[in-house]
Parts: sequence; C-alpha cells; structure tokens
Amino acid sequence: MQGLPRRGELPPRVVAAIRGNQLQSEILIAWAQLFVGSTWSVLYAVAPKTAAANAMIEPVPLALGSYLLFSILRLILVHRGFISTWFLSLSVLVDMAILMALIWSFHIQYEQPASFYLKAPTLLYVFIFISLRALCVSAGFVLLSGGAAALGWLIMLYYAMATSDAPDMGVTRDYVAYMTSNLILIGAEFDKVIAILLSTAILAVALWRARRLLVQSVIEGQAHHDLGRFFAPEIAHQIVSAEQRIEAGQGQVRHAAVLDCDIRGFTPLAMGMDPAALMALLADYQSRMVAVIQAHGGSIDKFMGDGIMATFGAALPTETYAADALRCVEDLGQAARDWRADRQSNNDAALDVGFAVAAGPLVFGAVGDGQRLEFTVIGEPVNLAAKLEKTNKVELVTALTTAETLAMAQAQGYQEPRPLEIRVARPVEGTGGPVDLVVLLP
Repeated sequence: MQGLPRRGELPPRVVAAIRGNQLQSEILIAWAQLFVGSTWSVLYAVAPKTAAANAMIEPVPLALGSYLLFSILRLILVHRGFISTWFLSLSVLVDMAILMALIWSFHIQYEQPASFYLKAPTLLYVFIFISLRALCVSAGFVLLSGGAAALGWLIMLYYAMATSDAPDMGVTRDYVAYMTSNLILIGAEFDKVIAILLSTAILAVALWRARRLLVQSVIEGQAHHDLGRFFAPEIAHQIVSAEQRIEAGQGQVRHAAVLDCDIRGFTPLAMGMDPAALMALLADYQSRMVAVIQAHGGSIDKFMGDGIMATFGAALPTETYAADALRCVEDLGQAARDWRADRQSNNDAALDVGFAVAAGPLVFGAVGDGQRLEFTVIGEPVNLAAKLEKTNKVELVTALTTAETLAMAQAQGYQEPRPLEIRVARPVEGTGGPVDLVVLLP
C-alpha cells in the first residue's frame, strides 16, 4: 500500500469512480435511515400512550415527522447525485439531534424527571447511526457522527443534573440506587460516552485502512479496464491475474490459428492524407474488423499500421481455433464490402482488404526486457499467414488459407459456405516449397 497517491493526486477518472461508489453507498444509507424512521413511527403508533390526554406538547410525533421528512428529502437528493460534503455532514448532525430529542422526550411522555431518559435503551440506536456512516467508507463522517453522539449525551446528562432539584433525583454513587430510582450515576453515563468514542475511533481507523484499499482497488480496476483497451481482454486478464510476476522468455506451446488483415494500396494513399483524416480512416477500419474478430472469439495480437494480426486459440485455448478463424474470414469479407460501399457513398476512395489464415502449433508468451513486455505468438503459422496475405495480390483474390488449415477446420466442424477453389502447388514467397492454397474469398 506504500506509494498510494493522495486524493488530490488521483486522476479525474479515478476520483469519478470513487465518487460513484460513494453515491451508491449514500443511497443505501438513505434507504436504511428511512427504514429506521419508518420503524420508529410504526412502533410509536402501535405502542400504548402513557402521556396525559391534556399534555401541552407531544414531542415524539413532531420529532418522528421531522425525521421522516428529512429522510425522504435526503433520499431524493442522493438519487439525483447530490452528495455534497456539507449536506452529508448536516445529515449526520440532524440524525443525532433527532435521536437525542426522541430520548429527551421520554421523561415528558412518561411524566418522569429528566434523569429518567438516561436509562432509555434507545441510546443503542446511536451505534446503528454511527455504523451506517461507515457504508460511505469515510472516517470523517464516522468521527463526526460519534463526536456528535458523545457531545449530545453529555448535554443530556448536564440537563438531567441541572433539573434534578428533588432529593430523590440527584447524583448517587450507589449502583443499586441508580438502577432502582431516578438518581444519576455519573460514572455510568461516562461509560456510555467512552463506549461511543472508543467504538467511533476503532471504526474510523478501520475505515481509514479500508478507504486506502478502496482507492487501490479502484486504481487497479481502472488499470484493468485500460489494459483491456490496449490488449486483448484475454491478455489483460492474464496480466492482472497472474499468480507470479510475468517475465520475458515465459511461453507455452499452443495449437492456434493466425489471421492477418491488410488494406490494399494503403501506403500511397496515406502519403497524401491529412494526419487527422488518416487516423480517422484507420479507426473506422479497425473498429469494423476488430468487432467481427472478437465476435468469433479472436484476440487482437497487434496493430501494424493498416495491418491487423489476430489469433484464435492462443491467448484463450480452444478446440475450434481453425474453424473459428475461417468462419471469421467470411464475416470479415462482408464487413470489408460494407466499408467499401460506405466510403463510396461518401465520395471517399474505395478500399479493399485482404485476409489470410494459417493454423498449427506455435509459442504464446512474453517477449521484451525487464522494463517493457509484450505478449505475442511465434511460430510457422505466424510467418505463413503474413506470406499468404501478400500472396493474395499475386493470386488476385481477397482471402487465402492452406489446404492443411482447411482440413484442420473441417475436422473441428467447419462447413464450407460454398465450394472452395483449391490451387495446388502454388509458389508462396519465403516458404520452403509450393503450397496447396485454398481461396476463401475470390
């Protein structure tokens, strides 16, 4: 936990995420306090009334009504996102003030001296209110709540002592007399205050530690989200959930398929384009292709300018890697045709995209040094897919694979959408000999 940034140093998006958590907590607190107020009202309504019928005031209905109205107002405001510090502080003070007013009213309701309310078990609700403030994971509000409760009880004690004129309503040191009369045992009242303050302090320390954990959790959650934007979700998950530190040179043999995509004639087009327009073109192209690839279970390995390299079964092992890749090519071809049509309708240059798939055993792991790592795939399918994509231009087709990859896909359940053309023993630059090519898209 060392090195955790201070609140003022946190990025705005992290602060916003923390505020969102606090807002949800305040909504929960508001509902809980409304429930407590409603429970009090119901209990008061069904309980037998002990005050005289001609009593001048009935403070309990007034206090309960005020508390319910304030609780409803607070609930409305927090549901609208209003969690200003001053308002939350006011809520804490109102809660404690109304609770103390209810306890104070007991001696009027039961027509007893003021010291009577010091024995009211309703004081236990103080700990409920303090605990509720812990839901917002803020030690400050807990300290404010506990401090207000302790100060309120001391004021109640002073009032009871100041109004105890009769001999049987004064201060005593006899515990039995205290329990069986309206006499006041100061030590017992201070015990209550000490219990409130100690409980508050312990809870505040726990919340201080918990808030640090919350901030750390939010930062890590944001980092996980950001990793998912820069890496394939499967890669991001491996990074954040790795049991041990990931080091360069770690890898595993996987049976997977590699898919390459590339825009035809992109380099000469890019040389004359405005940088902003160029990046917008790439973003449009990549968003269309990536959505299709991920829909078929593919993981983006890297973007290489206008090129996209994706894998099936490498980051997330699967038994249908070759079949998934070939099915993906069909949908990518449709996405490329739609993109071309959209650009033509906007009077932009029409662009074509080429695809290639190769499957087989490869190594999936981390490369780099101690300062910068990258998950990637290494092996014959990687090299072959890149060469097949370039061979598209020679063969005058849109997408190619090999007869071997097609056989793997068919064994994994792939069904050809139409009869596929096989070009036997075709030269592929950079390979050891002729390759049986399969035209996936003419």
